[in-house]
Formats: sequence, structure tokens, C-alpha cells
Amino acid sequence: MTRWFSQRPRGGLASLAQFAVLVIIAGIVLVPLVATVLGGFKELGDLRANPFGLPKVWVWRNYWDILSGVRYWQMLGNSLVIALLTVFLTLALSSMAAFTFAHLHFFGERFLLSYMLLGLLFPAATAILPLFIKIRDLGLLNSHWGIVLPQTAFALGMGILLLRNAFKQLPGELLDSALMDGCGYFRYFFYITLPLSTPILATVAVIAFVSSWNNYLLPLVVLNSENRYPWTLGLMAYQGEYSTAWQLVLAFITLTILPAIVMFVMAQKYIVAGLTAGAVKG
Repeated sequence: MTRWFSQRPRGGLASLAQFAVLVIIAGIVLVPLVATVLGGFKELGDLRANPFGLPKVWVWRNYWDILSGVRYWQMLGNSLVIALLTVFLTLALSSMAAFTFAHLHFFGERFLLSYMLLGLLFPAATAILPLFIKIRDLGLLNSHWGIVLPQTAFALGMGILLLRNAFKQLPGELLDSALMDGCGYFRYFFYITLPLSTPILATVAVIAFVSSWNNYLLPLVVLNSENRYPWTLGLMAYQGEYSTAWQLVLAFITLTILPAIVMFVMAQKYIVAGLTAGAVKG
């Protein structure tokens, strides 16, 4: 009993320290977000004088002018099309490749897997010049496919890595029983593996969606028509030659990051379950 009471304060101090660290991290993440939201309600002079405080006058017109314009919805639709196509192709290709690496053995599989994972080492910015040349040669400049295909290629490494580890955690008896009952690899993949891997599929989907949604450099290089711009390029509409309407920029950013935040919150439990799948055995 004495030992129990002597150890209890130590546990309380550890919990308090953990709570303090989490509060600090949450503050670091939330303060810029809250400042961005509040900045969209301010006038330009108020924003410059008091960037982090409450607005002196709540200017709802900043948000309403953006929401009532066709330009915002057009750019939001372009971003949504690009992101959804990227997610679909990433899930389709990475899941089939991961299943192959997890259950089939062939000559050169380790070399091929290492080659596929090389994309994790290099960001897309390092390959922007050869990407532009290849996209131009394929005739995909100023098209959404010129953004979707490179994004999918760079997302495959992470997708294959996560999905392969998750597929290998499935009991091997399932595959043996399926093969004995006459179920081939294709049917096993579609009817057994994919339904049992919903959390990790959601994890890969959210990572690919958020990465595509926030991509700026590749659309800037590929696109030259305003009617095809995603939201990341829409910020240029509020930047003039001599001045920038920062209050409208902050309002525009607030409205356009909401879909990514909503998607992340809705899929949060699947993301956590997918990332922790196979972390503990027994």
C-alpha cells in the first residue's frame, strides 16, 4: 500500500506533463488556423494593426463576396476533380501492387519494390523540370490529367508501403482456405482483402486527397487557363501589382481548407486504426 501511494504522484506528474505538451502542440496548430479565420472578418487596416486579435468590426462581406462568386466554386470544383481522380488512381494501383508484393513471389520482387519506394525519397519539386518536359511531350499541358498522373506516381510509394504491410498482417489461413475452395487471387483480392482493409485504405485515401488538395507547384507549372485553376492558384486573383487584399486571401484560404479538414475529421478513426494496424501482435 505504501508503494502504491508513493508511485501515484509520479504518475500524476507524468500525466500532467503529457497534458501540458499536448496543449502546447494543439496551440501551435490552432493559433494560425484561428488567426486565418478571424483575419477573413477584418478590414485590411485592422488586419495589419491587429493580426491575431478579434476584429474591431466584423466584415461578413469578405466571405460573402467569395461565396457568391462563380470563380470560387469553379476552382473548388477543379480541385475536387483533381483530388478525387488522384485518390481513385492511387488506391487502385497501389492496392493491386501491394497485394502482389505481399502474397506473390517472383524473380526481382525485392528490387522492384525498392524501386517503387524510391518515390518516398524525392519530393515532386526536385523533378519539376523533367515532369514538365514529359507532360508537354504527352500533350497534357493545361489539362487536369497533367496534374493527376504525376501526383498519383508520387503517391504510389507511400500507398504501396502502407497497404503491403497491412495485407501481410491478414491471416495466411484466409488465403490458403480461399485457394483450396477454388477462389483465385483476383476474387480473394476483391472480396476478402479489400473489405478487411477499410482502415488502411481510408488512411491512404486521406493522405492522397490532402496532398493533392494542397498542391501548388505542379498546377502552377502545368496550367495556364484560369478556368482550370485549382483553389491554390485562386489566391492570385487577390494579388495586385502594388497591393494584396490580405483579408480576402485569408477568407479564401479558410473556405477552401474546410473540405480537407472535414474529410480528415470524418475519417479520423479509420486513419488511426490504419496506421496502428499490425503495430501490436498477440
